Amino acid sequence: MSKAGALDLASGVGGKIEKNQVLSAVEKYEKYHACYGGEEEERKANYTDMFNKYYDLVTSFYEFGWGESFHFAPRWKGESFQESIKRLQHFLALQLGVKPGQKVLDVGCGIGGPLREFARFSSTSVTGLNNNEYQISRGKELNRIAGVDKTCDFVKADFMKMPFSDNTYDAVYAIQATCHAPDAAEIEIGDGLPDIRSTSKCLEALKQAGFEVIWEKDFAVDSPLPWYLPLDKSHFSLSNFRQTAVGRFLTKNLVVALEFVGLAPKGSQRVHDFLETAAEGLVEGGKREIFTPIYFFLARKPESDSQ
Repeated sequence: MSKAGALDLASGVGGKIEKNQVLSAVEKYEKYHACYGGEEEERKANYTDMFNKYYDLVTSFYEFGWGESFHFAPRWKGESFQESIKRLQHFLALQLGVKPGQKVLDVGCGIGGPLREFARFSSTSVTGLNNNEYQISRGKELNRIAGVDKTCDFVKADFMKMPFSDNTYDAVYAIQATCHAPDAAEIEIGDGLPDIRSTSKCLEALKQAGFEVIWEKDFAVDSPLPWYLPLDKSHFSLSNFRQTAVGRFLTKNLVVALEFVGLAPKGSQRVHDFLETAAEGLVEGGKREIFTPIYFFLARKPESDSQ
């Protein structure tokens, strides 16, 4: 696994956005959200622009502080954060029942951390679907470094308008490419979400689309350790130092210094600030049990009469 350093963070802020346009991109992104006067309908109508601005701005921060897999996971006592991340990815491969050589689609794949682990664990070919050019270019480079570029690739497309014919893939998964909660404005702005849905609405949408829901569970309910623990400032971990209060304080000051000397573009500190706001909102939402990023469901297309 690659480990992003300070210069990677500085050079990556803004993604494909011109460095002298990063600050204006931050301002435009913030205005989409309610706490800056934005309306939900405007966010939905412009979700592609909002999505791309968000991930161009934050991807290097995610990789620096979180690693290559941009998601949470249920976690056992004695298990490190990164171990829990891999265990969730292996769990998904086992639940899907994929066999070596099959083709799998990762919807909303980020820079491809999960798809690389999924492919190595299951000996499958995995394609990542992503609408952000910067994340795809970064993912392809990481595929090459990991030696999976022959079996793992990316397709640039909107997952609301997938460019695939029926039955192109043997299995499809998404890891926290959608999130679920009744009310969470801080989470929406800090996580690039046009709005957030309840788990019951997700189940309803699956059934209306014709899927058979095999089973579903909110793993936050009985996880031995809370999913938000890595972001809780009262928690300290040497193995996950960059996510601790001390690590985040040092990162904040690093970003201020990098922006001051011109290594990071103007607006970088603003990006860090809204990510920090999101982290606080996630922890509060988790503690109040109104937000979960680890709601799992397994569904399948109904079998046709000819099957």
